[in-house]
Amino acid sequence: MHTLLRLAEEQGVRVIERPGATRGGFDPVTKTIRLDPGMSARTARSVLAHELGHVALGHLPSTDPAVSRQQERQADEWAARLLITPQAYAQAENTRGTHVASLAFELDVTIELVLAYQRRLRRLGPDLGLAASRFTAA
Repeated sequence: MHTLLRLAEEQGVRVIERPGATRGGFDPVTKTIRLDPGMSARTARSVLAHELGHVALGHLPSTDPAVSRQQERQADEWAARLLITPQAYAQAENTRGTHVASLAFELDVTIELVLAYQRRLRRLGPDLGLAASRFTAA
């Protein structure tokens, strides 16, 4: 978590804890990431990485549901790439099998980030060095 907070600081983004309608959010006007208080360390880490993805990708709020869905997918994939290495994913699959919740626990991320990582594997598997994974692109 310390590394993520340092990354936010390097980007000039303030991180606050405040209840909201979602587990987290990024306000590009105030350059503030909001995290819901009381989340587990695993969830807070994943949500902060996701919100940093919005920052890194230059996302702006959109009223278009298709754009919002795309931005959320992109932020999840950015966070998954940040928090999950190909080696750690392969080891987790060897240890836990393919059960998504078990993989999330093993990798110390949320289920959403495991699913995002798997989407990347389907698209870019060989580029990630995991040709043996069942999620690699054919």
